[in-house]
Amino acid sequence: MLLFFTLGLLIHFVFFASIFDIYFTSPLVHGMTPQFTPLPPPARRLVLFVADGLRADALYELDENGNSRAPFIRNIIMHEGSWGISHTRVPTESRPGHVALIAGFYEDVSAVAKGWKENPVEFDSLFNESKYTWSWGSPDILPMFAKGASGDHVYTYSYDAKREDFGAQDATKLDTWVFDNVKDFFHHARNNQSLFSKINEEKIVFFLHLLGIDTNGHAHRPSSRDYKDNIKKVDDGVKEIVSMFNHFYGNDGKTTFIFTSDHGMTDWGSHGAGHPSETLTPLVTWGAGIKYPQRVSAQQFDDAFLKEWRLENWKRLDVNQADIAPLMTSLIGVPFPLNSVGILPVDYLNNTDLFKAESMFTNAVQILEQFKVKMTQKKEVTLPFLFTPFKFQVIQDLVVSVLTYPLSHFVGYLLAFTLGIEVLVLSFFYRYMLTAGLTAFAAWPFLTRLWTRAKMTSLSWTFFSLLLAVFPLMPVVGRKPDISLVMGAGLLVLLLSLCVVTSLMKRKDSFIKEELLVHLLQVLSTVLSMYVVYSTQSSLLRKQGLPLMNQIISWATLASSLVVPLLSSPVLFQRLFSILLSLMSTYLLLSTGYEALFPLVLSCLMFVWINIEQETLQQSGVCCKQKLTSIQFSYNTDITQFRQLYLDDIRRAFFLVFFLVTAFFGTGNIASINSFDLASVYCFLTVFSPFMMGALMMWKILIPFVLVMCAFEAVQLTTQLSSKSLFLIVLVISDIMALHFFFLVKDYGSWLDIGTSISHYVIVMSMTIFLVFLNGLAQLLTTKKLRLCGKPKSHFM
Repeated sequence: MLLFFTLGLLIHFVFFASIFDIYFTSPLVHGMTPQFTPLPPPARRLVLFVADGLRADALYELDENGNSRAPFIRNIIMHEGSWGISHTRVPTESRPGHVALIAGFYEDVSAVAKGWKENPVEFDSLFNESKYTWSWGSPDILPMFAKGASGDHVYTYSYDAKREDFGAQDATKLDTWVFDNVKDFFHHARNNQSLFSKINEEKIVFFLHLLGIDTNGHAHRPSSRDYKDNIKKVDDGVKEIVSMFNHFYGNDGKTTFIFTSDHGMTDWGSHGAGHPSETLTPLVTWGAGIKYPQRVSAQQFDDAFLKEWRLENWKRLDVNQADIAPLMTSLIGVPFPLNSVGILPVDYLNNTDLFKAESMFTNAVQILEQFKVKMTQKKEVTLPFLFTPFKFQVIQDLVVSVLTYPLSHFVGYLLAFTLGIEVLVLSFFYRYMLTAGLTAFAAWPFLTRLWTRAKMTSLSWTFFSLLLAVFPLMPVVGRKPDISLVMGAGLLVLLLSLCVVTSLMKRKDSFIKEELLVHLLQVLSTVLSMYVVYSTQSSLLRKQGLPLMNQIISWATLASSLVVPLLSSPVLFQRLFSILLSLMSTYLLLSTGYEALFPLVLSCLMFVWINIEQETLQQSGVCCKQKLTSIQFSYNTDITQFRQLYLDDIRRAFFLVFFLVTAFFGTGNIASINSFDLASVYCFLTVFSPFMMGALMMWKILIPFVLVMCAFEAVQLTTQLSSKSLFLIVLVISDIMALHFFFLVKDYGSWLDIGTSISHYVIVMSMTIFLVFLNGLAQLLTTKKLRLCGKPKSHFM
C-alpha cells in the first residue's frame, strides 16, 4: 500500500514538473545576426521617459474644469508630435513592461522565478545596441538592462530601494530625484571633457524611469489627488528636461523624445492582469524623425476615448507595446534588438518612403533570423522522423462503457459525483459556481434522514452553507477596502471567544488555569490586531507611514500564530478553537475588507461539519456516536481503529476537495496576481519587497486551507477514516479534474490566457502533493502539545 502510494506521488510530481519544462522554459534563442537599416537615421540621440503605472486615460483626459493634468504633453500632441495608445500584455508588471519597451519582446516566462528582478536568460535590448546609454530611476528596473549588456556602455543611477515606500509622505520625490540628477549630470558634463565627448556622440540613449505615479497609485488609488498631482509633477519635470536638452544641444533638431508607460493600474490600485485600465498606456512622441500632428475629421475606433479626451481631431496611432523598441532603434540607427518581435509602426516616422521600406525590410529579416535559429536548434535535438511540420491533433470520440449496475443508489451517487466534478471544474472559471455548490450542500440534510435525527445540526449546516455561499458572489478582494468590516470581524471573534471561554470555564474538570491563560492571550492578540489595523490605516491616510510599534506587533503575532495553539488542550473542540483564534489574529492584519469574515464563517461551517459527519456515521450503523468533548487529538493513532472504506467516504473526500477549492476562490482568484491588493500587507511593511509581500499574501491564502485541513483531521478522527485511504479518493477526484484542464491548456493567445490555463492544471495536479503538506501541518497543529511550565497534567474524561 505504501509503495503504491509513494509511486503515485512520484508519478504526479513528474507530471507536475513536466508542465514547467514545457511552458516555463525560456523561448529566447541566441546566435542571430544583427540587422540594421543601412540609411542615415534622423536622430543622433533618444530620450525615453517611462512613467511607471500611468494609465492612458489619466494622462489624456481633462479634469472637472476642462483642463489637462499634463498641459505640456497635451501641447505636444496638438502641435509637435504623434500620439496613441500602447497596448501592453499580461502580466502587466514593471519588468515585463520595460522588457517589451526596450527589448521588443513580451516577458520571458522563466523570469517569474527571479521575481522580475534578474535576467534568467540574457537578451538583447536597445540599450545594449546603443553606443552609450545613461539611465536614472528605480533599482528594481535599471540593473536588469545593464547586467546583460555587452561591454561597459550602459550606466545606471539609482536611488536607495528604501525610498520605494508605499507609506511615504510624498512619493513624488522619487520622480524629483530623477529630474534633479539628470540636470546635475548635464551640468557636470560641461566641466568633464570625457563625459562631454560621450554625450555628443550619435546612437546614444537617455532613459528616465519615473516611479512616483505607480507608488502613489498603489498607496492611494488612481482616483486620488496624490496620483493626479503626481502626473502634473511629471509633466512639469518632462518640460524642464526637454528644455534643458534643446538648450544643451543648441536646438540642433537631432533629439527624439518618447513618453510612455510600462503598464496602467486598476481603480483599486493594483496591476498584473488584463483589464483595460492596466493594458492601455499612453504613447507620445516628438522630435527628430517623428511626424507632426495630423488633423483629421473622423477616426474609426471601437471605443469612445477620443470624444471623452476631446482629441477626436488629432490622429491617434495605436501600437503594441513591443513595437516601440523597433521604432526607437530605427530613429537612431542602431541594430534591432535580436530577440525583438515588435513590428515597426511606420505611421510614426517622418521620413522618405525609401527609409520606411528599408526599415520594414530590416525588421522582417530580424524576426526571420529568430525563426531560423529556433528551427535549427529544434532539429538538432529531435529525431529526424519526428521533425515534421505541425498538423492539427484529431481527437476520436471515446466509446465509454457504462457500468450497468441495478443499484439505483449507486447510479444516484455516480450522477451526483459527476455533477460535483463539473461544478468544481467550472468554479475555476466562474466563482459563482461555488455558490451553486454550497447551496446544494445546504439542501443535503433535507434529502437524507439527517433532518429527522439532528434538527439543530442540520439547520446550522444549512445556515452556514448559505452564509458561506455569499462570498463567491462578492467583488474580488481589494477592490473596495472597508476597514469597518475588518473591525466587525474582530468583534465577532471576541464575542465568540467570550461565549466559548465562559462555557469551558463551567467544565472545571476539563479546563485548567494554563489553558485559560492561553485563551486569554489569544483574545488579547485579537484585540491588538484590531488596534494595529485601525491605527495603521489612520497613519497611512495621514501620510505618516507605518508606525514601528505596529510593525513589531504584526510580525510578533504572525510568528506566534503557529506556536500558541500548541499550548492549548488537545481536546478536539478546544484545540480547534485555539487554532482559529491564532490564525484569525494574523488574518485580520492581512485583511482590507469583507474577506476578514471569510475564515470565521468557514470555521463555523467546519465545526458543524464535524458534528454532522458523526451523525451520518451513526445513522449508517458503522459506529456509535462519541461525544466531541471526550475526543482528543493523538499523534500516535491506533491503526486498528481504522475502518474499511464505504461509499459515503467518497462524499467526505469530495466535501474536502470542494472546501479546499472554496478556500482558493472564495474571496479572490489564486491564478491571477491581480486578485490581491498590496494594501493587505501594510500592517507588516510598506517598502516594496516583492518576495516578502508575496510570501505574506501567500500565507493569507493558506490560512483558510489550514482551517479546513484541521477540521478534516477531526473528521478523520471522529469517523475513524484512514488518511491514506482519503488520499486515494482525493487522487481520483483530482486526476479527473486534471484531465479536464489538461485539454484546456493553451499555448496561444495572451500570457493571461496561457498562464491561467497552466495555473489551473498545476493547481489540480499539485492538489495531492499539497494535501500531504497541509495534512502534516494540520497534524502538527492538532496533536502536538507544548507546556508553559511545570509537569504535564492529565485531563482525560
